[in-house]
Amino acid sequence: MAAADKALEQKCINTIRTLSIDAIQKANSGHPGAPMGLAPAAFVLWNRCMKHNPANPAWIDRDRFVLSGGHASMLLYSMLYLDGYGLTIDDIKNFRQWESRTPGHPEYGHTSGVETTTGPLGQGVANAVGMAMAERHLAARFNKTENENGKIIDHFTYVMCGDGDLMEGVANEAISLAGHLGLGRLICLYDDNAISIEGSTEIAFTENVEAKFEAMNWHVISVPDGNDTDAIQAAIEAAQKETEKPSLVKITTKIAYGSPNKQGTSAAHGSPLGAEEIKLVKEFFGLPVDKDFYVADDVLQECRKTLENGNKAEQMWQDCFNAYKDEYPELAAELVDAVSGFLTSGWDKDIPLFTPEDKPIATRAASGKVLNAIASNLPALMGGSADLAPSNNTYLKEFNDFQKESYEGRNIRFGVREHAMGAIMSGMYLHGGIRPYGGTFLVFADYVRPAVRVASLMNLPLIYVFTHDSVAVGEDGPTHQPVEHVASLRIIPGLNVIRPADANETADAWKKALMTVDSPTALILSRQNLPVLDISKADGDLSCGAYILKDVPRDKQIDIILIASGSEVHLCVNAAAELEKENINARVISMPSWELFEKAPLSYRQRILPDKVKVRLAVEAGVTMGWEKYVGDAGRVIGINRFGASAPGSKVLSEYGITGDNIVQQAKELVNK
Repeated sequence: MAAADKALEQKCINTIRTLSIDAIQKANSGHPGAPMGLAPAAFVLWNRCMKHNPANPAWIDRDRFVLSGGHASMLLYSMLYLDGYGLTIDDIKNFRQWESRTPGHPEYGHTSGVETTTGPLGQGVANAVGMAMAERHLAARFNKTENENGKIIDHFTYVMCGDGDLMEGVANEAISLAGHLGLGRLICLYDDNAISIEGSTEIAFTENVEAKFEAMNWHVISVPDGNDTDAIQAAIEAAQKETEKPSLVKITTKIAYGSPNKQGTSAAHGSPLGAEEIKLVKEFFGLPVDKDFYVADDVLQECRKTLENGNKAEQMWQDCFNAYKDEYPELAAELVDAVSGFLTSGWDKDIPLFTPEDKPIATRAASGKVLNAIASNLPALMGGSADLAPSNNTYLKEFNDFQKESYEGRNIRFGVREHAMGAIMSGMYLHGGIRPYGGTFLVFADYVRPAVRVASLMNLPLIYVFTHDSVAVGEDGPTHQPVEHVASLRIIPGLNVIRPADANETADAWKKALMTVDSPTALILSRQNLPVLDISKADGDLSCGAYILKDVPRDKQIDIILIASGSEVHLCVNAAAELEKENINARVISMPSWELFEKAPLSYRQRILPDKVKVRLAVEAGVTMGWEKYVGDAGRVIGINRFGASAPGSKVLSEYGITGDNIVQQAKELVNK
């Protein structure tokens, strides 16, 4: 590169640094150190190596970029502004302020060009693995390599991470899986600055990162000087050429580079540098000391070249796709449907209908039947389990495994990696073209919970299959018997939790989950067999969260309302029949989803749970917290507010009062109070 070009390049890099520190100083909050150290790598990647079009951040064949260390958000916002993604200098000045487009950590759907919400360390690494998996799957399904116009899915996923990311278990889970899968289009830029919040990483993180990645089947390249842009570019280009393994580019940087008093120290990790220190930094970089948020015209002109280059790259791709569409019209239409998130015509036509005459069936088994019936008609549906597919019934029987030799496969073997599974699912959906699902036991929802939370924050319509839903698990004992887990999932904003009572409710739950476009769904499924309910006289349905399963004759007064979810609905139906023998009239409500019920019209909710009927009894084999909202002051809840015990499931349920007899007894007490 010519000397003049080198000087302009350095000016661009230093502008990234000073924009970042000025925004953080104005907000009096933020993390200046990482953006200052990583600015050269970010500039090289975004302006020399990455295929992207700032004018169309949704272009399907763009390279993806994930800033896993979301605390370094000003690095990303500086790039988005300089490269022309629509942020303004006022947005940069508004960093971390109310309703700004530059929040403290990057938020998907909030800022154009942000591919995923990051901040909880390590999750971004797993998101990137999911994106790379989606790219390989779509490439295997749609590319026609024998045709020069047939390579329509052909891009890289880049993730920038730091020491903190690599300390997190979720990152290690995902890195292990990525190496196993040989994701050659995944490139991780590791900011090796040897600093975390508490000080030098020597106090807690002394492993040989390069050797660890190599042991996990990664291609490793080291760049000793994080300011050497030629070496960084050469390393990225070498990583692009490695097609059999994901690549780690280890870049040794100095945190807060250019700060004479804070460079290389933890003091620059999470606090503004201070006005006087910023003057010294700008003086060191040769930028105007008395100008905040300074961007020279030649810097903006140089960075905005990505707009022209991106438009050209996308137009070339569009020409290829147009030719592809002419030659492979059915595949092209299928790709458009997948990327658009459309449910293909007839996706639900083979879903089975269960009848009361059928044998009792566990909702996990019914879910497997429904899932397989849908999968044949919905090509975008893809997922797996955290090494529990035979128990979760999440395996797609007509399709191959997604493996290094068969990326077209739709069964993902996540291994015993629950947290990574959840974050990978998010990455796959965010990439586009995939509708992911993933399964594990409900008691292990705690392991996947951080990813569920962030997916809910992003409004991603993912589907979590949580089976073995209560103490009815039995002999495995309290370590494997969930009692608090349904309640803990219900408190996550935006997550729809559905606990179906039988096979048909399970089928309806899958339908509702797949037709939902703005929130994730957790399906809570039983291990034990359950009869198929008679819904011939039901009023309402699962889509509204609750419905009247068995009602009182119109000419009689409702004495009590019995409310339950899941397997306990059957107990309430039987209890209602017993109560009727004693002239107590009970309405039975199946309430598989609180969240869906709360979204139903007020008139519907009042029809199901009329205010005038104060005597109510709720039953659920889990903690009682939350049910008071539906039973009120005059009602009662039968539940389990302690851990389980090792014994046959029926014995545990009986000992804990989850029985028809106990429901009858407590209902009578309430009615006669």
